[in-house]
Amino acid sequence: MPRRILILSYRDIRHPEMGGAEIIIHEVYRRIHAAGHPVTFLTCRFPGGAERDEIDGMEVLRVGRLHDFNLSAPLYLRRRLRSRGFDVVVEDLNKLPFYTPALAPGIPVLVNVPHLFGATVFQQAVWPLALYVYLQERLIPLVYRECEFQVLSESTRDDLAARGVSADRLHLVRSGIDHNFYRPPQRGDSVPAPVMLYLGRLKKYKCIDYPILVLRELAERIPGVEYWIAGDGDYREELERIAREQGVADRVRFLGFREGQEKLETLHAARVLVYTSPKEGWGLSVIEANATGMPCVASHSPGLRESVRDGLTGFLTPHGDLPALRDRLIEVLDDDPLWRRLSAAAIEWAGQFSWDRMAEETLALIERTARGGNRTVS
Repeated sequence: MPRRILILSYRDIRHPEMGGAEIIIHEVYRRIHAAGHPVTFLTCRFPGGAERDEIDGMEVLRVGRLHDFNLSAPLYLRRRLRSRGFDVVVEDLNKLPFYTPALAPGIPVLVNVPHLFGATVFQQAVWPLALYVYLQERLIPLVYRECEFQVLSESTRDDLAARGVSADRLHLVRSGIDHNFYRPPQRGDSVPAPVMLYLGRLKKYKCIDYPILVLRELAERIPGVEYWIAGDGDYREELERIAREQGVADRVRFLGFREGQEKLETLHAARVLVYTSPKEGWGLSVIEANATGMPCVASHSPGLRESVRDGLTGFLTPHGDLPALRDRLIEVLDDDPLWRRLSAAAIEWAGQFSWDRMAEETLALIERTARGGNRTVS
């Protein structure tokens, strides 16, 4: 039977700061909607974004702003949406929790968790705000104790279990990618130029500056090396300053937000993806790059240590160990036979991930949630 689904998510696919988490939830639920299950998104407003919208047939309602959405969304839900007869509420717990079980008593809640900040929030936000987020996350096992959880990685599953969420309510559903779009180029025996690539939001906690800090040493070994940063965010000016201070501004290119064919061309032109974040939900950009034949050098951190197969599709280095990062990058940038081996394995690894499979597994989890329900949190 069709299930009416409400999704609470900070951003939708049209938000200017959308990232991998928004791509994942959109790709999954547009397929679920196409299968006959009405889907409504409740998400935050942004300049130029309509209050009511439709994307791939799904209703999109936008209220509040990013900084207060955790307050405006619950208010809107209680006043305007509770009477609409939703069968399941999906809370995309990607920042602060909404405490949906307390807001929509009697409606089963599926909690979608890309990853939790934990202590890493203190690297991103000022101390009072970071403490606020940290303490909010501590309440998750209590408030959501009767809910089912969907996670992208073993790391997030283990994190939630360690916080006290029951193991039988934690469900691992791997991400997918579009294999019709992310494909390797026809390059014959040639290999890409020595270009490192970061692709994603420009946020301080992602440690995008680490490759800049080793770039001068890389240039001593590989004269043509460059670092391309594709994405937008509030950390760009700081990254530009660091590049100038390190004397490598001429080797760092800021490409801005890239999508569609422009994004694919960027992936085809670069040689290695670099992800030095201390924590990721999974690493969708890693798998997309792998599908085009690009290996990845990343921090050995939650999420990334599962999307990167160390020594096979790329390399993992201890987070913050700049000499180790430098040495692995030199290998991938300077050793053509090694790059070809990593590239072939990356394409094979990425072939396992499908949006259709993820949508099927998510729909099965929605059915499980709808049948089980959850009790009101007192």
